Amino acid sequence: MAAQGGVLFQEKVSRLLSRQNGKPVLKPNRPLILKDSVANRKPKKGEASCITEMSLLMACWKQNNFVDGLCSNEIHSFYTCVQKTQATMKNMSEQGNITEGRLSPKQATTLLRRFPNLQSEI
Repeated sequence: MAAQGGVLFQEKVSRLLSRQNGKPVLKPNRPLILKDSVANRKPKKGEASCITEMSLLMACWKQNNFVDGLCSNEIHSFYTCVQKTQATMKNMSEQGNITEGRLSPKQATTLLRRFPNLQSEI
């Protein structure tokens, strides 16, 4: 029974795609070719960093009525954490996302422009 349903489905699809009276029954609403660019979407951000240092700093400020001089150790630890995080993010961006197996939208667009697609349907 399942084999008959598959055969009937294939016959129906071939009938819809066949050219009757010189025109196909199903027409795509866009041309069936790839564009030479990719939408420039930003990658998702990772988890937030330095949250513990920030919460310690805010707790210190709250206890000392927001006087910076009394919370200098917490301020220093927060800024060092931020600098370390920015350095690691910069190193990761310079290496690229090749380790993930995906190209960034900018890299994909440059490759597509270097090797453009055919501008006619097959």
